[in-house]
Amino acid sequence: MSGIAVRAHPAPLRIGTRASPLALWQARHFLGVVGGFCPMLRGDTFFEECALSTAGDRILDRRLAEIGGKGLFAKEIHEALLDRRIDFAVHSLKDLETELPAGIVLACTLRREDPRDAIVLAPGGRAGLPGAPFAALPAGAVVGTSSVRRQSQLLHARPDLRVETIRGNVQTRLRRLAEEGFDATMLAFAGLKRLGMDEVASAVLDPEEIVPAAGQGIVGVTVRADDTALLDLLAAVEDPAARAVATAERALLAALDGSCRTPIGGHARILMDGALYLTGLIARPDGSFLLRRRVSGPVADAERIGRELGAALRRDAPADILA
Repeated sequence: MSGIAVRAHPAPLRIGTRASPLALWQARHFLGVVGGFCPMLRGDTFFEECALSTAGDRILDRRLAEIGGKGLFAKEIHEALLDRRIDFAVHSLKDLETELPAGIVLACTLRREDPRDAIVLAPGGRAGLPGAPFAALPAGAVVGTSSVRRQSQLLHARPDLRVETIRGNVQTRLRRLAEEGFDATMLAFAGLKRLGMDEVASAVLDPEEIVPAAGQGIVGVTVRADDTALLDLLAAVEDPAARAVATAERALLAALDGSCRTPIGGHARILMDGALYLTGLIARPDGSFLLRRRVSGPVADAERIGRELGAALRRDAPADILA
């Protein structure tokens, strides 16, 4: 299959990605996976890295909900793909819309990294006891995050805390944490691990208690829907478990039809007996309402499981949350 792709595309194939250190790591990791599948596809002979600036990266003084939502991390990349300036694009799946533009498909999901959220305390902070990670935060502590999902769950557990907006790549957030008076921030543990920075995590949070974002920890690759050669190649490096859990989580998110203003979490895993187990969450940003539900079923029914759990959460949540 890799030979078909090489013959169908004049080298080098162009890989589109955001320009942050984590995004570049993910793009290079993806190329390593492809090269492991087919050694002849290694190196610069066949691939050209194209780092693209997105609106979500450029506008850092406002929450995503105020400037158009998570699609702002992918809009320019989608345009480059449709304009044929790149051949495929590598994304953090949690940043990718559930409904992609016409002509673009999610062709591949890579093996999931740890999906949990982590608390990072400011220098001098003291970690809480195992099982009580929020105990390290003093009354009235200021926690920096731009995620309403994290905010809602944090305030539901600790309504005394203050949440302030902090945006930027991992390195930027850690610098601001040290310099700007925050007591803590929350980050995806997968990103810290990929950057070799997992030691900065003061506590890693149980995904059944602090539900991650749908797709967190998964790298997704998009291509043009008519590019059969690359679709064949990417099918060969797909991780079936990642596809199954991503399908359930993204179906849940699509059924809730939430915006970046709506705190929604989704976390699926495959149990030892082969069943898919999905946790879903919807909340108010201030934490005053939080609904968490869990269901399980056959992996083959991942989309249905996600869709039905999303519908149940929608039905039982106050009307104003999704208005």
